[in-house]
Amino acid sequence: MEVIIERRYSEAIFPLHALLLAGTVPLFLGAALSDAAYASTYEIQWSNFASWLIVGGLIFAGLALLFAIVDLCIPSRRRARGAGWYALILLITWVLGFVDALLHARDAWAAMPAGLALSVIVTLLACVAAWFGFCTPRIGGMK
Repeated sequence: MEVIIERRYSEAIFPLHALLLAGTVPLFLGAALSDAAYASTYEIQWSNFASWLIVGGLIFAGLALLFAIVDLCIPSRRRARGAGWYALILLITWVLGFVDALLHARDAWAAMPAGLALSVIVTLLACVAAWFGFCTPRIGGMK
């Protein structure tokens, strides 16, 4: 008698991909909180912190996006259902984060209030991308 074991969901995403994806959320969140601190105190150092945190978030998000694109390019039956949406949301997060970095490159006074609003939007998009990256089931079977 042959036993067939079928798994509906595969393992989690690749560990380095998970680390990079999870790292984007606190970096972009820190930038949004630093912008909020600058908006309430007008201490220029908070704007500098936000600039550096955005750069870190862009590095992590860019590398996670690279993993997502490679995942889309490799033909596999085990790909996540929402892999395309995940990559698209991550791309939008990166592009808006880059615009936010350019906005923060200006004078601290000139970066507000648009910098704060854009940092909050990028943080929310990073949270949505992390949700799609970690919670989307990867369909596959195994005999």
